This record gives sequence, structure tokens and C-alpha cells, in this order.
Amino acid sequence: MADEIKYEYKSVRTVRGTNGLVISKMQKDGWELVNQAQGTLRSTLDFRRPKKPQPWLLIGTTAAVLVTLAVVIGVASALSDGGEKKDELDKPPAVASEKSSATPTPTAAESAAAEVITPQDNPEFAALLKADSCDDANLDFATRHAGRTIAFNGSIVNMAPHGDYDTRYDFILGPGDNGPNTTVGPAFKYEDVSIVDLRLTGKKIPATADAGDRFRFVAEVGEFNADQCLFFLDPVSTETR
Repeated sequence: MADEIKYEYKSVRTVRGTNGLVISKMQKDGWELVNQAQGTLRSTLDFRRPKKPQPWLLIGTTAAVLVTLAVVIGVASALSDGGEKKDELDKPPAVASEKSSATPTPTAAESAAAEVITPQDNPEFAALLKADSCDDANLDFATRHAGRTIAFNGSIVNMAPHGDYDTRYDFILGPGDNGPNTTVGPAFKYEDVSIVDLRLTGKKIPATADAGDRFRFVAEVGEFNADQCLFFLDPVSTETR
């Protein structure tokens, strides 16, 4: 009994069409699929993997080192700030004025342009749109740019009712024009949104939207769910193209 393997368990809910990606991602992390419950729109995947022993002594020692390091950094930072403030006080007014005017104030147009990330002006975002939906680049981008606004040309990969509602939906979006046949790029998700929430714009505004429709999506960056390989966004505007 002492050698009996102990497991930890995890259940992951997926949307239709993403089961294979999720299973592959979980298996790379050492998880074993033990059960799969297939629903109409969603599936529940049950995984397990052997528990790892907890190195409590190592954890305690590391924590103590981190606390000590934090104290040392705090003291050094305080001393550095004190020296910088003294230097500023010793400078004549003309020098301080020159320093403050060295950085020009951005215009309103420049500020607006800096707020929206596009693949044309951001190499990181351009690379992300060509990466696998489970690639670590998704998590890196979501962490670095949470709350920022992105814009890209894409299409609706999948559209399904959210829960028991017939006016609210979950959308899976992909870069490019291939709709349900999209094979590259993140699996962007709008969760629990109505057609009104999409804020449709353009020369010919449709009454609704469906899988395969192509738009220019402007959205706010949310979190990346590594277990489901889903990159969550909040819609800002959706322009027909």
C-alpha cells in the first residue's frame, strides 16, 4: 500500500471543435484522459496524473531567501531614491525645466494610435495570429497586454447559444477568412454576448451574425485559459468587410 500511486484529478469543459487541442495540451503537461462526456455544444473531459511529492523543506528555504532578498532590495531602493531626490534639489531651476521638457507630450492622435494593437504595427501580435491556439505565446500576450485593445481581420469559427438563452451566444473567432475551417491562430472567444454587444458597424450592417462571417474585430484583451486553449476577448466593435 505504501507504493500505491496517488493521483490528482482535473475536469475541463470545452466547446465543440476544441477537444483535440485541449487533450493534446493536457497530455503535454502529464495529464491522462480518463473520461469524456460529450454534450450537444460542450464536452467535459476528465484527466488525472500522479501527484508529485511536495518538497516542503526546499519551499521553506526558498521563501526565507525571497523575504531576505525583498528586504535588501527595499533598503537599496530607499537609499537610491533618497540620493536621486537630493540630486534634484541641488540642480538649478533651469536644469529641472530642461529635463521636464525633454519628453514631448504626445498628440491626441498619437495617443489613440498607441492604444490599439494591430498586426501591422506590432510584430508580437502578428506572430500570435499565426501561432497554435495552445501555444505559450497566447499566455504571454494575454499577460503582457491585459486590458489593451487589439484589432484584426478575422471570421467567426463557431457560434453557439449561451446556456438556456436564445439571444446570447458564445463566439469562437479566428484570424483570416476561413471561418469553421480555420486551422491557425488563437481561438479567440466572446462569451455570453448578444448581437447588440458586437456593436456591428460598416457600410452594410447585418441583422445578425453566423459562422463563416468575416469582420474586422476590435476587442479588449482578456485572459487566456491554458486548459481549454481559449483566448478570451471583450467586443469593442465589429466592422463588416
